[in-house]
Amino acid sequence: VQLVESGGHLVQPGGSLRLSCAASGFTFSTYAMSWYRQAPGKERELVARISSAGGTTDYTDSVKGRFTISRDNAKNTVYLQMNSLKPEDTAVYYCSLAYYGTTYWGQGTQVTVSS
Repeated sequence: VQLVESGGHLVQPGGSLRLSCAASGFTFSTYAMSWYRQAPGKERELVARISSAGGTTDYTDSVKGRFTISRDNAKNTVYLQMNSLKPEDTAVYYCSLAYYGTTYWGQGTQVTVSS
């Protein structure tokens, strides 16, 4: 299993970013996928989750209405569209997969929201 995130950047408050996670090594279309984030000095938290076919999504309360998780099963990729970014969204964002009792993580991508 390999998960590779990209798209993190420095952005001003109110700006937007789209994160991508390219997955390989498993049958992507049959597994739910998640995005987590970890801010400095804080525990890693679940941001959003999407079902295998993309029909069901869930978000943590702090990002509802601002973030959208989606996936392209033909490209083995999951996305996180982040709008109206706030300084408190600053964190390393990780793609995650629960697979046969093991949780897999990507290397993370840094998102910094600052003026």
